[in-house]
Amino acid sequence: MSESRVPSPGAPELHPLLRSAAAGTVPIAKLIGFEVSEIAGGRAVTTLQTGPQHANPMGTLHGGILCDIADAAMGMAFVSTLAADQSFTTVNLSIQFFRPVWTARLTAEALVIQRGKTTGYIECTIKENGKLVAKAASTCMILSGERAAGR
Repeated sequence: MSESRVPSPGAPELHPLLRSAAAGTVPIAKLIGFEVSEIAGGRAVTTLQTGPQHANPMGTLHGGILCDIADAAMGMAFVSTLAADQSFTTVNLSIQFFRPVWTARLTAEALVIQRGKTTGYIECTIKENGKLVAKAASTCMILSGERAAGR
């Protein structure tokens, strides 16, 4: 893996929701095994080395794993655009699968395409050695005040 470009967990500019990602302690990341290599300015990158533990009954990578790494990358990209007192919720997520994956090193790169006052649109490409495996998109709603409390 290349050098990480994730701010340190104690960095003052780091959104509170990204502190666990920077510390490498996100529960779903540990469960699935993906890593976060970049988060900044509406962009985030996650990587995953797939293995037999990620397979569906046909022996290929389960599509839900692709959804998970795309959702994580898109969420972190979106959070990097929020104020410290804001949070968000995903209101839509879609994914298109282009090729099967067995054992591979995958890279999910998410980019905030449109950021408004109340919603944002994020896209994510998932690649194996530069070849497009899947593309995902999500719409997120920004939460502020009481709606952001505890999230």
